[in-house]
Amino acid sequence: MTLQEYLHALTGKSVAVIGIGISNQPLLRLLLAAGLDVTACDRKDRAALGAAAEELEKSGCKLRLGPDYLAGLDQDVIFRTPGLHPRFLEDAKARGSEITSEMEVFFRVCPCPIIAVTGSDGKTTTTTIIARLLEAAGHTVHLGGNIGHPLLAEADSIRSTDWAVVELSSFQLMTMEQSPHIAVLTNLAPNHLDVHTDMDEYVRAKAAIFIHQGPEDTAVFNGDNQVTRSLSAAAIGALSYFMAEPSDQLRRGCFLRDNAIWYRDGAAERQVLPLSGILLPGRHNVENYMAAICAVQGLVPDETIRDFAGTFGGVEHRIELVRERGGVRWYNDSIASSPSRTIAGLRSFPDQVILIAGGKDKGVSYDSLGPVINEHVKLLILCGATAGVIRQSVEKAENYRGLEIVEVSEYPDAVALADRRSAAGDVVILSPASTSFDRFKNFEERGRVFKELVRKLP
Repeated sequence: MTLQEYLHALTGKSVAVIGIGISNQPLLRLLLAAGLDVTACDRKDRAALGAAAEELEKSGCKLRLGPDYLAGLDQDVIFRTPGLHPRFLEDAKARGSEITSEMEVFFRVCPCPIIAVTGSDGKTTTTTIIARLLEAAGHTVHLGGNIGHPLLAEADSIRSTDWAVVELSSFQLMTMEQSPHIAVLTNLAPNHLDVHTDMDEYVRAKAAIFIHQGPEDTAVFNGDNQVTRSLSAAAIGALSYFMAEPSDQLRRGCFLRDNAIWYRDGAAERQVLPLSGILLPGRHNVENYMAAICAVQGLVPDETIRDFAGTFGGVEHRIELVRERGGVRWYNDSIASSPSRTIAGLRSFPDQVILIAGGKDKGVSYDSLGPVINEHVKLLILCGATAGVIRQSVEKAENYRGLEIVEVSEYPDAVALADRRSAAGDVVILSPASTSFDRFKNFEERGRVFKELVRKLP
């Protein structure tokens, strides 16, 4: 089915789109341009939406705004925004509405092979590496999904010889009934438990990335992660693993030997990428490269992988070097909205760092974070709603030896304190281990504010 055929099939049906944010703007324009009966629904009121509301109405769109924006929905087709749990649309589904999403429809109409990446950590960096490697090898690539770029409206311009590379969140995957040609599961740890019913639901959602594959497809799993390794038993397609130590389980995939990434395919083994050739810091980025190398086997030459790894400086908000000032390096790791992500960031540096952390709690345990902070941090600056639980995880850890912890009320105070207390050779890193929603719209805004404060330091 092509995109135009799908839109034609909607003729005469009523359509609702949940969420009037930036990511849904192309979808709304696409549906309205097709002459469909479209209702846009959003919790925000007209004043908060500003000019966007007026522009939609001028295009013929109906609006349902405010706290009751989900009440009584009965449109024939409802596009769910990724952040909305499907349970909130159960009544509409019972009334006969078809519940779908921009990404689900894209999977139906995309004319080219799809590589998709999910996991608790490393999704965006791994997705970006895969896309850039394919581009470096001469392929035409369409990068999107949870990485911030919706692709459905562009489906007509995609050729069958292209590649679509998408990042998928657990929320996008919850109702997916189609899997990509190549699926990558980076790792799984407790995350988003403030939205998901429990860890089991979270894991089931992630498994949708490979559960609908066929025998001709490929699924890439983290062999060192207990959850992903156990999930791999349900995979139908060809299996590929990445892991630190090669094992009997590793018949195809990546492993580490002699400070390099190697690839095994049956009895054949070859060195692909020396670790010294990876510009990005951190063991977790080694894992990201192993996952990406598994995904692009047969598509990207090893020489291209080596050339790319030596020049790729990473993705914004992911251990991003903001500036070096007076011998002090400042890093923005605002993407770290979970303890496991912050742990990976702290382990990226050989020496102890000054850490700025804290934000909104999303229902996960911080117990694992405390010992790592004690080991890798010389000064802990806390700011946000989770300051207390992070402090508690540090002070109750067995290796706590009186690490200095300072709580501040605002981010400018945190940056100013870190500036006063740092000296040449130090690293200061924002790695919150929490979501941004206590005071920011998203982690991107949090990271941009941090970078602006750092760049303004005299």
